[in-house]
Amino acid sequence: MPTSNGRVNRGPAAAAGNRRAILTAARRLFAARGYNVPMSAIAQEAGTGQGVLYRHFPTRLDLALAVFENHFDELTTIAQDDSPEAFGRLWSRLLDLVVEESAFIEMFMDARRSMPDYDGGHRLRVLVETTLPRAHEAGLVAERVSTADVLLAVRMAYGIVVTSEGDEDVRAVVATVLTLDA
Repeated sequence: MPTSNGRVNRGPAAAAGNRRAILTAARRLFAARGYNVPMSAIAQEAGTGQGVLYRHFPTRLDLALAVFENHFDELTTIAQDDSPEAFGRLWSRLLDLVVEESAFIEMFMDARRSMPDYDGGHRLRVLVETTLPRAHEAGLVAERVSTADVLLAVRMAYGIVVTSEGDEDVRAVVATVLTLDA
C-alpha cells in the first residue's frame, strides 16, 4: 500500500537490495569520513531508514566487519601467490588500505576491544608470515625485518594518516618512512 510520500513498502523483498545499498554507502562514507561517521548518515546515503540499517547491522562494528571482510579476501588471495614478490604486493596493498581507508584499522581496534575472539590480527599475522620468508630468501626484504616489524609499520602508517595535515601527500610520506626494502 502506498504511503503518503508515494513510496511502497516492499518489506522482505527489499532486504537484499537494502543490504547492498547500506554496504556500498558505508564503504564510501567510512573512506571519506572515517570509522565514526554517524550511522544516520550511512542510512541516508543508502536511501534507507535507520531501522533498516540496524536490522541488518545491529552495531557499527557489525557493519564495519561486513564492509571490510572483502579486504581480508583480497589480502589472502595476494598471499596465496608463491612468488617472492607476493610480500611486496601484500605490503603495498596493506599501506593502500591504511591510507585510503583508515577506518579499516579503526575497525580492527574496535573489534579487538569489543570481541575477545576476533581473529583479524591473527589472520593478518599469518598472511605476513606466509609471504615474508620468500621475500627474505629472494633478497627483496632485509633479513632483519620480522613479522612483528611489519605489523608495527602498519600501525605507524595509521599514525601518519590520522595525524597528517590536510595539504600533505600522505601516501608519499607513508611510502618514504616505511620502506622495507633490503
